[in-house]
Amino acid sequence: MTEPLFRDPAASVADRVRDLLARMTLTEKVGQVNQRMYGWDAYARTSSGHRLTEAFRAEVAAFDGMGALYGLQRADPWSGVTAATGIGAADGARVSDAVQRYVVENTRLGIPVLLVEEMPHGLQALDGTLLPVNLAVGATWNPELYEEAAALAAAQLRSRGGHVALVSALDLVRDPRWGRAEECFGEDPYLAARFTEALVRGVQGPPERQFGPERAAVVLKHFAGQGATAGGRNSAATELGARELHEIHLEAALAGVRAGAAGVMAAYNEFDGIPCAANRELLTGILRERWGFTGLVMADGLALDRLVRLAGDPVAAGALALEAGTDLSLWDGCFPRLEEAVRRGLVDEGTLDTAVGRVLALKFRLGLFERPYTGERAPAPGPELLSERIARESVTLLAHDGGTLPLGSEVRRIAVVGPNADSVPQQIGDYTAPQRPGTGISVLDGLTATAPAGTEVVYARGCELVGGDLSAVPAAVALAARADVAVVVLGGSSAREPGTRFDANGAAVISSGNPVEMTCGEGVDLAGLGLPEGQSALLDAVAATGTAVVVVLVQGRPHALPDLTGRAGAVLSAWYPGPWGGRALADVLFGTAEPMGRLPVSVPRSAAQLPVFYNGKDHGYRGYVDQPATARHAFGHGLSYTSVEYGVPRLSRASAAAEEFGTDAPHGPAEPLVCTVEVHNTGGRPVRETVQLYVRRVLGGTSWPRVRELRGFARVDLAPGERAEVSFPLGARTLASVTRALERAVEPGEFAVGTGPSSDRTREAPLTVTARTGGSRR
Repeated sequence: MTEPLFRDPAASVADRVRDLLARMTLTEKVGQVNQRMYGWDAYARTSSGHRLTEAFRAEVAAFDGMGALYGLQRADPWSGVTAATGIGAADGARVSDAVQRYVVENTRLGIPVLLVEEMPHGLQALDGTLLPVNLAVGATWNPELYEEAAALAAAQLRSRGGHVALVSALDLVRDPRWGRAEECFGEDPYLAARFTEALVRGVQGPPERQFGPERAAVVLKHFAGQGATAGGRNSAATELGARELHEIHLEAALAGVRAGAAGVMAAYNEFDGIPCAANRELLTGILRERWGFTGLVMADGLALDRLVRLAGDPVAAGALALEAGTDLSLWDGCFPRLEEAVRRGLVDEGTLDTAVGRVLALKFRLGLFERPYTGERAPAPGPELLSERIARESVTLLAHDGGTLPLGSEVRRIAVVGPNADSVPQQIGDYTAPQRPGTGISVLDGLTATAPAGTEVVYARGCELVGGDLSAVPAAVALAARADVAVVVLGGSSAREPGTRFDANGAAVISSGNPVEMTCGEGVDLAGLGLPEGQSALLDAVAATGTAVVVVLVQGRPHALPDLTGRAGAVLSAWYPGPWGGRALADVLFGTAEPMGRLPVSVPRSAAQLPVFYNGKDHGYRGYVDQPATARHAFGHGLSYTSVEYGVPRLSRASAAAEEFGTDAPHGPAEPLVCTVEVHNTGGRPVRETVQLYVRRVLGGTSWPRVRELRGFARVDLAPGERAEVSFPLGARTLASVTRALERAVEPGEFAVGTGPSSDRTREAPLTVTARTGGSRR
C-alpha cells in the first residue's frame, strides 16, 4: 500500500501540509490549533514511575488528536509540581515519549503533538539549568555569549523530549514599576533586537527548512507593546500611538522574524482598543503581509477568553482571534469551539485551514513525523559555565570612589549583611523550577569561598526583604562596625513560595492579605521604586558606622536610589544573576574579574520622576522644579576599575546622499561611510570597554526626533596603557527613521553621530544626508 504524501520526508513541507489537510475532518483540524490542557495534568507520578491520566486520554479523544501540550515538564508553586511529584531530567524523555506514543498510536491520522515548554532563562523544569534573567543578559551587551547559552538550553530541552521553547524577548522596560521588567533585555529597541537575533540563532540554528535534533523552535514573547502598559501595571491598557509602536516596540520582533523565529506569542495588552490576539492589523497586516512572517502565532494563557467581552460568547471570540491571525490557543475555552464557529458561518473553514497548516508545518520542520520519539539518551548538559559567565559579565559597577574596590589583602574582616546576602532563591528570578538541594552559590557563600586566606567573613541578615521591622538592625550594625568593609546586599525577590496565590494564568497575586516576600515578577507591580523601609534603615545605619560600605543590589528591576556619595564606597547592580551569581559577584568584588556590565535600562531617582528612559522625544524638557529630569544612572552606564578616555569620533566623510541607503542604491564602488573613535585605557588595570554608538537627528525628517538612539556597540579588550580604534559602518539600519508611511528609511537632514561609554557621555561628529536627486523630502 502506497504511503500518503504527507508521510514522504522527500516531499516539500507545503505539499505535505496540503495533503494532510485534505485528509482531516473539521474536528481533527480544530484539535490541531488547540493547546488547552496543562501539561502537568497529563501525568501522575507513582511509586513505579509516571502514568498518563484519564484526563489526558479524554483530551486526545475529544479531537482525535492534539495540537500542542504546554508545560509537561514545568515545575513551580503555581503548577503545584515539586521535586517529589514532577519529572526530573532522568525521566524527561521517557515521559515525553509516552505522551507522544499515545497520541500517535491512538488517533486516526497519527499526527504527533508539539511539546511546548517555558525557557525564559533556561528550561523551566526540574534539573533544568538556569541562566541569569534577561535583564542581566542585556547588561552583558554580549549577544554572542547569549547565543551560546541559548543553544545549550535548547539542546537540554530537546534531549528531554520538548520541541518548542517559549522565551520572553520582545518586551521593553519602559516603566520599571512593571513586575516583569526582569524578563526584558532592557529599555532600548536596538539592544533588544540584537539579543533577539542571538536567541533565535542559538535556539533554532541556521535558518533552514528542518530543525536539527539539538535545536528547538522558538516562540518569542510578547507581540507587541506589553512593556508599555499604563502605570507599569501588568496586562493593563497601553497608550501607544502607531509611531511609538513602530519606533520602539516592533524592532525586536522584526529582528526575530528576519532571523527566522518559528513563532510569536500575542501579548495580553490591547493596542488602540483591540487586544493583540484579535488585532488583525498587527498579526496579519504588519506581521505577515508587511514582514512576510510565515510561522505561527500563539495566544497567551487564557487571553482568548478575555475576548468574550467583545465578541459576546466563546464561539464568536474564537472566530475573532482566528480571523485576526492567531493560530494556536493556550488553555482557553474559545478555540475548542471553532468547529461550531465554522458551522455557524462566523469564520471560513479556509481560515482555519491556514492556521492548521502553520501548526502542521512546524511539526514537519521539526521532523516529528519521521522521528516522533526522543528515545533513551542521556539528558544534554546544561549551560552551567555559561550561566556563571553571563552573571559575571552582567555585574555593573554603578558608583565607585576609586579606592574601595577591588577588595585587597589589607581587608582582614568583611561583614556581609542584608536580606539578599544568603539566599539563592532570591537571586534566580521568576519562572524557575524548584532547585535541588545544594544547587547554586549565594553572595555570602561566594565571598566566603573566594576570600583570601586570613580574611574573615561574618554575616548578619539585618532586616527582612519587605516591611519595616528594625529589630535585627542593631546586631548587623555591630558586626559592620568591627569590620574593615561591610558588603550590604539589598534589592528584591521574585521567588515564589508555596503559599503564594495565583491568577488563573499563573501571575502572582500579592496583597496585604497575602504577605509573601516577593517584590518583582509577573503580577508584582510596584507604585514606588525605593528600597523597602527596613532595607533603607539598614543601609543608613551601616553607613553611619564609618566602615567602608559596598552596596550590592540583587534585583529584577532598577530600584530608585538616593545619592550615596560619601556613604557608600561602591554600588553594584546584579540583575538576578542566577544560581552561580554569588561566585560571579565575589570574583568582581575581589578583582579576579573586572566589572564589565553596562546598564540596559536607566536607573531613576524616584518613581515620581518616570519616565526616564534615555531615548524619549527631544522636546527640551527641563524636569520638575523639585527634581532633575536626568536618571540617577543613565542607559549604557557602567564603571570599571580603570579609566578610559575617548577621542572625538571621526567620519570617513561628512555627507552622504539618502539614495545611498535605499533598495535602489546605485551599484558600483562607493566610499563606505564609517565612524571611527579611539579609546585609550589610561589606568593600571585591564578593561573590556563597551564602546557605544548613538545617532541624533538634529534637523529634518518627517517626525519629531528622539534625544538620541543607540545604533551600534562594540566590546574591546584593552591592557593598561593600550589604545585601540573602533569603527562602526554607518548603513541604512544606523541612520534610518520611521517615515510617515511607518516604514524605515534614511531621510535627508542633519545628524549628530556620537560615541562614548554611555548614553549621557558621548562626543559627536556632524553628518549631512542630502535629499534624493530630483526627489521630495517626504
